[in-house]
Amino acid sequence: MTTPSIIFMGTPEFAVPSLTLLHKELGIKAVVSVPDKPAGRGRKVQSTPISTCAKELNIPLFTPLSLKDPEFISSISALKPDIIVVIAFRILPKEVYGLASLGAFNIHGSLLPKYRGAAPIQWAVIHGETQTGLTSFLLNDTVDTGNIIEQFHFDIPPDMTAGELFEAMKLPAANLALSTCKALLKGSVITHAQQDADATPAPKLFRDNCKIDWTKPCHEIYNLIRGTNPKPGAWSIFHGASLKVLKARCITTSFHLEPGQFLLIDESFIVGTGTESISLMRIQEEGKQAMDISDFLRGYRLAREGYFT
Repeated sequence: MTTPSIIFMGTPEFAVPSLTLLHKELGIKAVVSVPDKPAGRGRKVQSTPISTCAKELNIPLFTPLSLKDPEFISSISALKPDIIVVIAFRILPKEVYGLASLGAFNIHGSLLPKYRGAAPIQWAVIHGETQTGLTSFLLNDTVDTGNIIEQFHFDIPPDMTAGELFEAMKLPAANLALSTCKALLKGSVITHAQQDADATPAPKLFRDNCKIDWTKPCHEIYNLIRGTNPKPGAWSIFHGASLKVLKARCITTSFHLEPGQFLLIDESFIVGTGTESISLMRIQEEGKQAMDISDFLRGYRLAREGYFT
């Protein structure tokens, strides 16, 4: 059997198990990722996790500034790709995805057409979903709308964070990528169109849309905290500075707190919401490391009652 020509395109750690498994089982002809760039406080130039993995596996690596660069397109065309696999990468132009003779597909972190966009895993948690999944679909000219190949369903435990869900879905994503590649190679793929009427958006999360609105019901605030953990983080203004809330739980108390009113009592940091109160369990002050609430209270010297702003 002729070895297939498979090109893998991706960027973050989430995609590394998929690249590793596909290379082990089928062989990857080349990898495409984004260029190295400065990161962290020291602005040291760093490679993406996918670029690093490709180098470790001795797979030819492309890091084009533009996916429409004629030289890059010519290099990929020369590889005569059978399949192009895309996981957490940039939007591919037709000049690139059209080069795959058997098909170019993406692994998306939701059960499409729900949660189309850059942050499907986070939005599923923010909206309190109890189930999500992964979808492999053929690429076309409109983002996240291509015909579905396969799907994998995944339950979301009530206390799971978006970061934990990312971790839990890494290996299933790799297995789905492998099974989709095998189906394309066998010519056994039967796709079905997405129902646009059922589509929901999952845009990229920014700091501004992660600010906590304490007037909302407790369960909505709780889900926002889970869905933005670890990044970008749900936050509010506490004593004039930003305070991220990384972990919390809704509680019933014998006393009433207004939305945004906080009370530090015993070993607890309790805040009023639009319904019941919420107990903050892990936080991160601006410019400091994340800490459990017991460690925060141990060094706390300001007013033990007041309001978030």
